[in-house]
Amino acid sequence: MSPGVLVIGASGVDLVGRAQAPLRLGTSNPGEVRLSNGGVARNVAENLARLGLEVTLLTALGSDDQGRQVLDHTSRAGVDVAHALVVEGSRTGAYLALLDDQGAMHLALDDMRVVEAITADYLEDRRALFEQAEAVFFDANLPPSPIEAIVRLARQAGVPVAADPTSMALATRLIPHLADLWLITPNEAEAETLAPHDVPHTDRDRGLDAARHLVARGVRIAMVTMAEFGVAYATAEVSGHVPAVRTDILDPTGAGDALTAAVLFGLLNDIPLDESVRLGASAAAVTLRHRGSVVPNLSLELLYDQLR
Repeated sequence: MSPGVLVIGASGVDLVGRAQAPLRLGTSNPGEVRLSNGGVARNVAENLARLGLEVTLLTALGSDDQGRQVLDHTSRAGVDVAHALVVEGSRTGAYLALLDDQGAMHLALDDMRVVEAITADYLEDRRALFEQAEAVFFDANLPPSPIEAIVRLARQAGVPVAADPTSMALATRLIPHLADLWLITPNEAEAETLAPHDVPHTDRDRGLDAARHLVARGVRIAMVTMAEFGVAYATAEVSGHVPAVRTDILDPTGAGDALTAAVLFGLLNDIPLDESVRLGASAAAVTLRHRGSVVPNLSLELLYDQLR
């Protein structure tokens, strides 16, 4: 149970603050601030490694203390970072989030410009990694040219490709490649950007409709995350909905990345789609209760224990 996954995209540091009382704009708010390792691709890679898969991460970081710390932590978590780029004179990527006193995101900023060092030529030089992988995952922090190269190299190697739209602003980068994607994991807003739809129903129905729209555009498996309303999914043959696992929210950062990783783990180990999505919902729930982007004791047993 150790298929290899090639993960490509952003790594960085997360700075997340949570207010202790209702936020007041224009003044300092008492709260709790924490710093951890982050980046969509890096989070997915670490989650996959902690679940027991072999993972290679292609990413770019600055030549600074933060970059060295992120690489060291990710390597110790079991991820192969031998091909990571350290870009001289650049800063390591960073994500800054402000949460309200209930743990919901109020505002977030990200600076992942260093990932632009991942070029099509850099990926071409690592063609063998695509040929050795059982699946490829990337995030939309990457510029259009390397995204095109990833899709092409994976197609030539006969390897399925999964992608995370990352944000509404970046999701448009995936639109030309929807027909090449095996799996996509947007939230509702990102799904609306990728495949506009207008269904005046409940959130569950909107999520199902969005997933079906993405499948109609060529995606093989579409999952639409809807926070407390759970996850809607669709393929050309089936569609369904998995409710969210009830839990307290300490910090939402990384919950979606954990969900994506657990679903990938399930599908690559021939676990049925519905059960894989349930594992994803469980992974999101345990991450919501953790101060940090990845739960350090994540395991398949932990996910099933919570579902029981």
